[in-house]
Amino acid sequence: MNAPSSAGALQFDIRDLVAATQHDSLDGFRPALNAAQWDLLRTYLQPLSIQKGQVVIHQGASDRTVYLVEAGMLTVHFEDEAKRIRLATVESGSAVGEGAFFSRQPRTATVQAATPCKLWTMTPLRFGELSNRQPQVALEVALALGALVSRRLANKPKRVAVT
Repeated sequence: MNAPSSAGALQFDIRDLVAATQHDSLDGFRPALNAAQWDLLRTYLQPLSIQKGQVVIHQGASDRTVYLVEAGMLTVHFEDEAKRIRLATVESGSAVGEGAFFSRQPRTATVQAATPCKLWTMTPLRFGELSNRQPQVALEVALALGALVSRRLANKPKRVAVT
């Protein structure tokens, strides 16, 4: 990952991520969490701001971090053996990185910021801690990410977004 900047001067509020996930979108990350559960989840997430053009995920990398998109748009690029590029976009209210998070396999695509973005990250280590301390919240996050994978795989243009 190109060294994205940390939250820095930008203000991050979990309520903005919650609002982004409320949009009815085929590609949305929509866990059924109440306000108190979102506040608990927030303590396991790390805010991250990235600039247009920065790479968040490199195809083939072994990182398993999940990125929740509060604001902005990411592009997903996949280069196959014939050097063909496939492209999908991921917008606010969605997530990327769920494929490697679940499969423990290398990243299947490169993800780059098409616009400046506000993201929230969760590593497998932090998810493990969440699972041990707040199993109901962890289960809901896992179900929401799993539902996102399922919807993307059923939608051919979005399949490449399973990273």
